[in-house]
Amino acid sequence: MVDVSMETQEQVERRLRGVLDRAAFVVHDGEWCFRETPLSDPPTLSADADLLAVVRDEDSWSALVPFDAASVPAEVERFGVFSFHFPAEVDNSGFVGWLATHLKLRLGTGVFVVCGSNRARGGIYDYWGCPTHLLPEAVTVVESLRARP
Repeated sequence: MVDVSMETQEQVERRLRGVLDRAAFVVHDGEWCFRETPLSDPPTLSADADLLAVVRDEDSWSALVPFDAASVPAEVERFGVFSFHFPAEVDNSGFVGWLATHLKLRLGTGVFVVCGSNRARGGIYDYWGCPTHLLPEAVTVVESLRARP
């Protein structure tokens, strides 16, 4: 359920730092990219599929997959990926905008976020992507936000 509450900026900052502290944070190995296919050729989904997310628009499928020079054009944009799984009982509303703003201000880059839900692990999870070369700095930002009260 989405939480609706009125908070001051200071309350939001304190709450979302607490959310970050309680979230399971994972940095995923390798480089990732979006592989696009026509609507008539959807990505194959299976338990051993090497993809993290699949979305579509009116024209094509887009799968977040490990970069592989043999199957993805070399000019495709590459990303470093990290993720968060949030406990069920925390109010993580506003988290994406809050962390994306911190990353933009500190690194000068935007990010992409793909969200999902796994009730067996508490609920909402996010996969975050940033330019590959900025992944170590993005991780440092996340860790510094986790370390501060």
